[in-house]
Amino acid sequence: MEKEQQNNIESKQFSTLRSNVLCALNEYFVHLDGQPPANLYTLVMEEVEAPLLQAVLNYTKGKQTRAAEILGLSRGTLRKKLKRHGLDKKEPKL
Repeated sequence: MEKEQQNNIESKQFSTLRSNVLCALNEYFVHLDGQPPANLYTLVMEEVEAPLLQAVLNYTKGKQTRAAEILGLSRGTLRKKLKRHGLDKKEPKL
């Protein structure tokens, strides 16, 4: 029963994240005001990646090795991403 409850919680969280992304994208399209969208995939990934990295670092209390494991990245890849987003020298926000 406990595993079923965990799956339900994860499903609700996923659907909430998904619905938030969908709402944000719909807002983006509304505000284009007739302009064609461009590089949307890159835009979304850049907007999502930094807060994702920050949230995982907060969760791991700044432990990059653990953060990389949670994200399914190598530690080197995580460090490159942190540097690109200017998160490589910041303390975790608790």
